[in-house]
Amino acid sequence: MPFPSFGRSRPDPKADGTSSGRQRGPLREQEQQDLPDNDLENYLAALSPDSDVETTGSGRRFGSAEVHQLRLPLVANEQLREIAAYRNTSPMALAQEWVMQRLEWEAQQLKQSQS
Repeated sequence: MPFPSFGRSRPDPKADGTSSGRQRGPLREQEQQDLPDNDLENYLAALSPDSDVETTGSGRRFGSAEVHQLRLPLVANEQLREIAAYRNTSPMALAQEWVMQRLEWEAQQLKQSQS
């Protein structure tokens, strides 16, 4: 049993009796059919809040934070997963906590060396 189409339905190219698959009719109809279907994007945009600070947008920013990708060797990744499971947290949350702790420590070291 075929599934129903949820996009715009296009007329059967062979319905007019031609075998070339080309549509016959005014140029405007053809141009309208060639336009991209933005219904899904418009629907999702209507559902999303207008001023959501927590969106990633381009994928590079999250609110006032920036997103960094971290690649770990397999052994380190497994260790991170095991420690995170032991602490009942996610590997990402644990890695973020460690980075923040290290940044705080580095800032303290800089202050001490400058005084």
